[in-house]
Amino acid sequence: MHTPETELDTRFSDPDAVASPWAQARQALETAELFWICTVRADGRPHVSPLVAVWLDDALHFCTGAGEQKAMNLEHSQHVILMAGCDQWAAGLDVVVEGDAVRVTDEPTLLALAAAWATKWDGRWHFQVSNGSFSHAAGEALVFSVRPTKVLGFGKGTFSHTRYKF
Repeated sequence: MHTPETELDTRFSDPDAVASPWAQARQALETAELFWICTVRADGRPHVSPLVAVWLDDALHFCTGAGEQKAMNLEHSQHVILMAGCDQWAAGLDVVVEGDAVRVTDEPTLLALAAAWATKWDGRWHFQVSNGSFSHAAGEALVFSVRPTKVLGFGKGTFSHTRYKF
């Protein structure tokens, strides 16, 4: 992925704020331990849930059981938002990723993602690959990839609102 253009939205930023560089936002996505995902139910209501994800090959990847609400929501709408950040008011960077969740089923990509999960989590998340999905002690997990169509960064302390254009 090319480095996206960054743009500070001065309407929502302190007067002396500067745009957060893409490298900082990407690092937040690479190192976040927890993400919140927002999907849309069939009746249009939002559904928000925490999950773990990995950033690999310029996309966020997550997995979910086929019977979970987010998987059922993705059957009718691929539009998602994934959010990462911290719960502090005066420090850190919160990052919001918008895009479409596309199911990943090819074995080479799933093997690379399983390795990425194991590496990021120091071996705490182990997945096997079988039949186009992850398998683990709790059962099968569908794997999805989200290529950003829009990313927002919210800097805290000196408050900034940065949009990353792809």
